[in-house]
Amino acid sequence: MSYRLCIDIGGTFTDLVVADQKGKVDIFKSPTTPGNYTDAFIETVKMAADQYHLPLKELMAQCSTIEGGYFGHGSTVSTNAIIEGKAAKTGLICTGGFRDILLAREGGKENPYNWQMEYPEPYIPRYLTFGVGERINAEGGIEEKLNEDDVRQAIRQLKEYNVRAIAVALLWSIVNPVHELKIAEIIQKEWPGISYSLSHQVNPCIREYRRFSSTAIDASLKPLVGSYVAQLEKRLEAIGYKGQLSLLTSSGGVVSAEEFVRKPIFSVDCGPALAPSAGRLIAETDLGIDNIITTDMGGTSFDVACITSGEIAVSRETEVGGFMLGINKVDSKSIGAGGGSIAWVDSGGLLHIGPRSAGAVPGPACYNKGGKEPTITDANVVLGYLDPSYFLGGGMKLDKKLAVKAIEEKVAGPLKLSVEEAAYAMWGAVNASMSNVIQDITIWRGIDPREYTMVSGGGAGGMHIAAIAEELGVKKVLIPRVAGALSAFGGAFADITCEFSLSKFTESGSFDFEGINSALDGLKKQAEEFFEHMRVPKKQRKLQVYTEARYPFQVWELSVPLRSTGISNQKQLDALVSDFHKLHRKVFSVSADDQPVEFVYWRIKAIGKLQKTDFPAARAVSGAAKSSGTRDAYFRGLGGMVGTPVYKGIDLKPGHRIPAPAIIEEPTTTILVIPGCKASITKHGNYLIEIGQKAR
Repeated sequence: MSYRLCIDIGGTFTDLVVADQKGKVDIFKSPTTPGNYTDAFIETVKMAADQYHLPLKELMAQCSTIEGGYFGHGSTVSTNAIIEGKAAKTGLICTGGFRDILLAREGGKENPYNWQMEYPEPYIPRYLTFGVGERINAEGGIEEKLNEDDVRQAIRQLKEYNVRAIAVALLWSIVNPVHELKIAEIIQKEWPGISYSLSHQVNPCIREYRRFSSTAIDASLKPLVGSYVAQLEKRLEAIGYKGQLSLLTSSGGVVSAEEFVRKPIFSVDCGPALAPSAGRLIAETDLGIDNIITTDMGGTSFDVACITSGEIAVSRETEVGGFMLGINKVDSKSIGAGGGSIAWVDSGGLLHIGPRSAGAVPGPACYNKGGKEPTITDANVVLGYLDPSYFLGGGMKLDKKLAVKAIEEKVAGPLKLSVEEAAYAMWGAVNASMSNVIQDITIWRGIDPREYTMVSGGGAGGMHIAAIAEELGVKKVLIPRVAGALSAFGGAFADITCEFSLSKFTESGSFDFEGINSALDGLKKQAEEFFEHMRVPKKQRKLQVYTEARYPFQVWELSVPLRSTGISNQKQLDALVSDFHKLHRKVFSVSADDQPVEFVYWRIKAIGKLQKTDFPAARAVSGAAKSSGTRDAYFRGLGGMVGTPVYKGIDLKPGHRIPAPAIIEEPTTTILVIPGCKASITKHGNYLIEIGQKAR
């Protein structure tokens, strides 16, 4: 038998999803090991091998691509490196006179009218930024030849500063990359083995800051990601894995390890990018719906994304650690609101949650690993939502006394509240923060969340999502049985994807049919080469073509899908222009149908479709489920701590109904059914909570 495995390394826990050929799915968790992420990686695989009563090497052989299996992996290594400032020391070679693009950004300061406010630090400091003589115009003509002596001098200076990578970003290299390619030749000759990135290859967009920023981030991650992947492949080989390792990307798909190392910027935020893929698959399979809000509340963060008519939203407006990525990635928003988020009271007596997290080490106070700060996990233990003896299915014991002590000292005392009231205040505060970020990605973008179904993931999400949905007016919440490892589940069943793009300006009134189709043909060739490299069967290959368009004098563009893979005649152009007007009306509520349309950016998404998996549906039963006992849990509307029925997930079958209030316990997540709601088990064994509906 072959297996599909995917591991997602988070800030607190490392998740593993294993699926067999019949669609049966199991999940495993172990604490993340920040000192060496591969330790937790190997530990979770060992847990799976033990459960299946297989030698570790036998399990590795059965998930090998050589045996028809699959091994996917996503990690927070890149994201953490940017946020914590631990990426490789990197130098920048740019066009002379433009050393301050990373400093000035697109306006630079939060308040551009405050002359006393300093600019934020650039991703690469100015002393590591070197301008060289060269100039190419917007049409691709060479105005000034590359000064190769300037390049060699810059490399010598960067050697003295002991950088580990070089970013190369020149003006208008997206039109004619000849000078960037020449600089690459000189780097290889003058400093063999040094990592470098070229802007026209990393992100060929028309805006200099975004292209410069993307290239700087990409270059700084290459030594780190290259070392991590090499170490990981070595350890996998040692335990018997053979074949190709697939790495998760920020575009919501998977690529080979070689492609991953070549463009490491697409590894940033790869975990949150897979949760929407998982949510879409589960919601479509179980409920047949395609308007979805996916949420994922883990140990350190809360991630949210929106899916409309089955399309996962993408954006180039994403920042990580205050730095612009500038690439197309799944449009997800994240805040520091997870089970490990620390609660604190400021000098004015105001309660805050996060963004600091206790992480995996030392973890929440109740972990009894040295943590002293009160966290959301501690609050859930005090409120009775979490069973200290059944955390991770009983694999990890929690200490309620330590949770009480931390909350009493750091929250209840300063606020003059009881421990239960303080814990409830923490619970409500983090819910409000999560509700706000969902509004940011829905209401403030013209989307009514009441018309969508929520799919809730993350080990901590089930204890909060019903209250959040009630606040937003969402009527239904679907909590998968694999909620505790939602992103890893998405990675296990993700398509093979890669994007190829370029900037080429034209407008609807004088459309350059020949030039655009020639450019698209070049992108298609790259996509086909990618398919061949990834060994995607021809019948599973799919191309999606997009353009980014705007009205004249607009600042930002909208991404519009093409109805075909090219534009060869006026009829196809008219259809594209019409689609742009419709999209503009949908997003901004207005359109200017009499105005020409400018097209500035073109991209092709190559998709290797995964063969459909038939997930088994269990035989349905009817009637109310039987609880396994009761536990005191806090419900303010019911007067405080009340005896609450507790249900074990293993005992629940499709068709079972669960009246509120109730607590449902899975080995890797806990679900809180708040008063006024109704819970039931779907045909695939997932949990459907209908908000504001009483059980009959």
